[in-house]
Amino acid sequence: MADHQRIHPDVEAPPAAAEAPLVPNGASKSDKGDPADYHHQEQYPPFPRRTIPVTHSKPPPIRRKRSCLCRCLCWTVSLILLQIILVAITAGIIFLVFRPKLPKFTVDKLQITQFNLNDDQSLSATFDVSITARNPNKKIGIYYEGGSRLSVWYTGTKLCEGGLPKFYQGHRNTTQLVVPLTGQNPDASGLLNTLNQQQQQTGNVPLTLRVRQPVRIKLGGLKLPKVKFLVRCRLLVDSLSANNDIRIQSSSCKFRFRL
Repeated sequence: MADHQRIHPDVEAPPAAAEAPLVPNGASKSDKGDPADYHHQEQYPPFPRRTIPVTHSKPPPIRRKRSCLCRCLCWTVSLILLQIILVAITAGIIFLVFRPKLPKFTVDKLQITQFNLNDDQSLSATFDVSITARNPNKKIGIYYEGGSRLSVWYTGTKLCEGGLPKFYQGHRNTTQLVVPLTGQNPDASGLLNTLNQQQQQTGNVPLTLRVRQPVRIKLGGLKLPKVKFLVRCRLLVDSLSANNDIRIQSSSCKFRFRL
C-alpha cells in the first residue's frame, strides 16, 4: 500500500520582531554622533561658509539736505564776517592816514525879499540865505554834486526851497554861498496869523534850515562813491518882514552822512 504522502500546509514564519532602536525614545544621541557620519565628515570636510558683509543704510535725503544747508550757512556767515573784518581794517587804515573830519556849515545871513499874502490867500516867500561851508581836512577834498535840496521850515510847514550849486571844495577850504529860495503855500492866512502872534508874544520866530546834499569824497587820487550830507540848522530870527534886515539871534547846525 502505497505510502500516503502527508501534505503539510505551509506555515508562515512569524514576523520578525522590530529591532529596538539603539537610542531609546527621549534619550539624546552621543556627542560624537553616528560613526558613519563622523567618517563621512572626515572624508569630506564641510564647505566654508560665505560671510555676507553688513551694509549700512544710507541716511535719508532730509538729513543730507540739512547737512548741505548747514554748510552753506556756515560758509555764508564766514564770508560776511571776513568782509566785515576787511572793511574794518580798511576804515582803520583810512582813518589813521587821512584823519577825516566832518565839514562845518553856518548860516550867516537871512534876507527876505518877498513874504506876503496874495489875493487868493496863498503865501509867497523869497529868501536869500548866506551860508559858509568849511572843509577842515588836510588830505580830503569834497565834490558837491547836483541834485541838492535846501529848504526853510516853520513849525512843520515848508516856506521855501532851493539848491546849492555844484562845486569842488579843496583841502582846508572855506566857501561862502548865497542861495536863493522861493516857495508858495496855498490857503496860508492861518499860517500867517500864527506867525505874527508868535512874533508879538516872544519877539522871535523859530525856523529850521534843512540841507540834503549829494557829495563825493576825494581821498588823495581816489574818488569814492556818492554819499549824502544831511544838515539841520535851528535858527531863531527876530522877524520875517520883507525888505528888512533880519537878525539871526541864534544858530546851531548838526551834520551827518547818509548812504
